[in-house]
Amino acid sequence: MKPVKMQKKQKKSPALIMGIESSCDETAVAIVSEEKEILANIILTQLEEHKPYGGVVPEIAARSHIDHLNHLVREALEKANIELDDLSAIAVTSGPGLIGGVMVGLMTAKSIALAKGLPLISVNHLEGHALSIRLTEEVQFPYLLLLVSGGHCQLLIVKGVGDYQRLGTTIDDAAGEAFDKTAKILGLNYPGGPAVEKAALNGKANRFKFPRPLKGKPGSNFSFSGLKTAVLRARDQVVEENGGHLTTQDICDLAASFQEALSDSIIDRVKKGIEHYLEQGTDNKVLVVAGGVAANSVIKEKLASLCTNYDFNVKAPPISLCTDNGAMIAWAGVEKYHLKEFSGLEIGAKARWPLDPDAPPAIGAGVKA
Repeated sequence: MKPVKMQKKQKKSPALIMGIESSCDETAVAIVSEEKEILANIILTQLEEHKPYGGVVPEIAARSHIDHLNHLVREALEKANIELDDLSAIAVTSGPGLIGGVMVGLMTAKSIALAKGLPLISVNHLEGHALSIRLTEEVQFPYLLLLVSGGHCQLLIVKGVGDYQRLGTTIDDAAGEAFDKTAKILGLNYPGGPAVEKAALNGKANRFKFPRPLKGKPGSNFSFSGLKTAVLRARDQVVEENGGHLTTQDICDLAASFQEALSDSIIDRVKKGIEHYLEQGTDNKVLVVAGGVAANSVIKEKLASLCTNYDFNVKAPPISLCTDNGAMIAWAGVEKYHLKEFSGLEIGAKARWPLDPDAPPAIGAGVKA
């Protein structure tokens, strides 16, 4: 009798990629198929833990990732109704971000990859945002990307996976950071973006004449630090005039005036970027907006109006994929899986990791470049 040959277990088709994200204050795990099906997308926010401080405390964030990541992996597998052996690869954010949090996610991913013999895919957090639109829509390369989040504000041309041309970056605060700091100045809740936008609904956007940083200047760099300082000075002046306090209407007017100035500044910078993009001769007139600040209704409306003037289509992922999440990391993993871009277990966490390493230094940009 001939011996029976044992056949090696084949991975199920389509490919299934687990994505792990822990670069800031969301612990997230997702499972996505190469056919663009999100089987699980679990996100645990740390808002309540950081709210007393008005911003993210790195040590608290890292500890929370340690406490919750393992059970989120199990929860994602249960939701997707699969086992670790059914996965094709593990994708994980390796940077940029808060180094402690990045290390927690990376070590977890390495452990799974080693234990199950799975390929490990190192993902740049910013590339997760950049490619997320391709998970939900058929968007071809190249396209223009406005990335506006709590830690980053950049304008880039997305030419392909791993191929980016930076047109502009913030030289100080990111847009989301400016929202958070302004909310703190006005005594509003954290996170600042939704709180400022809500207050602005009842405010007069023309009451305070705030600056539009870099408006009219060459290039597409952003700056919001001076705008934040202008809000602080205006608040102090109103407090002095009111005999030591702010009225609710004062807060709403300050919020509305700040939001109007910030959005005007963004629009001016994006306009310059669109013109630069068109000068390169591309006929794919698509602007993708990603990151948490993409949820702001005033910014969205102004971007839509700007894009109409240039015959551009403006697109954004669903809100659930705009903030930090594991699905965008898993999808970036799918893109890299097809290109066989795998990493060894020696890969390290990166606090800084620019999408366009060849871009000239932007003075003041630091980790946000």
